[in-house]
Amino acid sequence: MAFEFDFENRISSPEEIPSDAAEGDNPLRPKALNEYIGQEKVKENLSVFIESAKGRKETLDHVLLYGPPGLGKTTLAGIIANELGVNLRITSGPAIEKPGDLAALLTNLSYGDVLFIDEIHRLNYTTEEILYPSMEDYAIDIITGKGQMASSYHITLPHFTLVGATTRAGQLSAPLRDRFGVILRLELYTPEELAQIVSRSAKILDIEIAPDGALEIASRSRGTPRIANRLLRRVRDFAHVFSNNVITCETARIALDRLEIDELGLDANDRRMLEAIIKFYKGGPVGLETLAAVIGEETVTIEDVYEPYLMQIGFLTRTPRGRCITMEGCRHLGYDFPGVVSSSPTLFDLK
Repeated sequence: MAFEFDFENRISSPEEIPSDAAEGDNPLRPKALNEYIGQEKVKENLSVFIESAKGRKETLDHVLLYGPPGLGKTTLAGIIANELGVNLRITSGPAIEKPGDLAALLTNLSYGDVLFIDEIHRLNYTTEEILYPSMEDYAIDIITGKGQMASSYHITLPHFTLVGATTRAGQLSAPLRDRFGVILRLELYTPEELAQIVSRSAKILDIEIAPDGALEIASRSRGTPRIANRLLRRVRDFAHVFSNNVITCETARIALDRLEIDELGLDANDRRMLEAIIKFYKGGPVGLETLAAVIGEETVTIEDVYEPYLMQIGFLTRTPRGRCITMEGCRHLGYDFPGVVSSSPTLFDLK
């Protein structure tokens, strides 16, 4: 039987996988702003907005959090609710299939509650229509029955705060995006910030870790706290066997090398895709569908899982004619830079 790789369970994937919650209700999530490491500009502004709302005894404006997956959008939603001293209700765009599902959520909120909708860009159009009046006027209109038996009910909602999270802010409709009063972008973390997160997580998990061990894990975590915490758990297993439950720099290096995570956080699948571009297409350009067929992955997997980090570190570029590997990417893999097929612009390029 051929082995089929499950990208959703990639150890270096920023998407959440079941093992991330293996420790219960994820005790690694900070509960207050002063415990949240990194995203300083976001924290500073959010602290002002929260204090202002509490001082006026009003609800916080609706908040939109966007950025790559795994950076702490769900954690920030929980922190907002904790700082405001209100309840947090959590759902996701794909889980709200019908307008009635959203109406049930909204009518069960209490004054000041925080409703968190993850992947809010995946709400369907009819459901999104319910959000407009609920966000702006704190009311919804529900129609029951059909034809002459149809009845309309106007329901007033308690004032609440909607926190939406998305990895694709560009896919939000303009009417929905404009109804958020606070829009915050989360950036990738530096290795030093991630080392602090790893050290904090190790303390919570009762793991002894050396500062250089934490930095070694952090430097291979692709700028993402979720990946850093996932790698920490795997390195802990090696430390238990090889170094008396102490994570040193050498232990972390050995563990991550055996997991095929290199010093920049690339795994075997990242390298396989980049090498395919070099070996079969002389560095590119190569079309997305062609590349997906060559490496045996779905196009959406390449776009959402492989490409973002490779582009952020300057190893991959997108052009109108397809994907190209950069000189830095070739150098990292130990190949000579083959260059592109043609350096002269085409009519398509000039459009």
